[in-house]
Amino acid sequence: MHNLYDFDKTIYDGDSSVDFFLYTLTKKWSIVKYIPKDLFVIFKYKTKKISKEEMKETFFSFLKEIDDIDTHVKLFWDKHKRKIKKWYLLNNHSKDIIITASPDFLIKPIGQYLNIQEVIATKIDKKTGRFITNNCYGKEKVKRLFEKYPSIKIDNAYSDSLSDMPMLKLAKNKYLVRKNKIKKL
Repeated sequence: MHNLYDFDKTIYDGDSSVDFFLYTLTKKWSIVKYIPKDLFVIFKYKTKKISKEEMKETFFSFLKEIDDIDTHVKLFWDKHKRKIKKWYLLNNHSKDIIITASPDFLIKPIGQYLNIQEVIATKIDKKTGRFITNNCYGKEKVKRLFEKYPSIKIDNAYSDSLSDMPMLKLAKNKYLVRKNKIKKL
């Protein structure tokens, strides 16, 4: 049996993409120029004028400014792995699958560090910020999981959001995570 976990706000205390942007901003001040555009597209997304994917692609366009992204990701996790929630660290992760809308280039290294079986995430071109796959969100998480593991059995599933209900419904035991509190659904 396997366990499914959303990542941001579930096992990571915060939003790893935003934290990565802020971390990168401290190393490369030139990306400050992306903030006005990001705020504008967030407004457009919130007012339903653009899709979540369009908003996220605009947000990740700052990656064009980063020369050695893999080094930045490693240094980011050296500093931010402390934000992995303590309750999660207490378990064995060899049967865990993280399934997240966050970018694969950002989440796979922390998955390796935690000895997680698999990370399924949104594939984003780390040089341009453009989406390579659909955003791994909602029903897309289930689709991507079954593409990789057609006959998988899920024991437990954890998320901070009911938008993950398609994923949660796959598990015998479903859990909603709020900060460090875990509630069985």
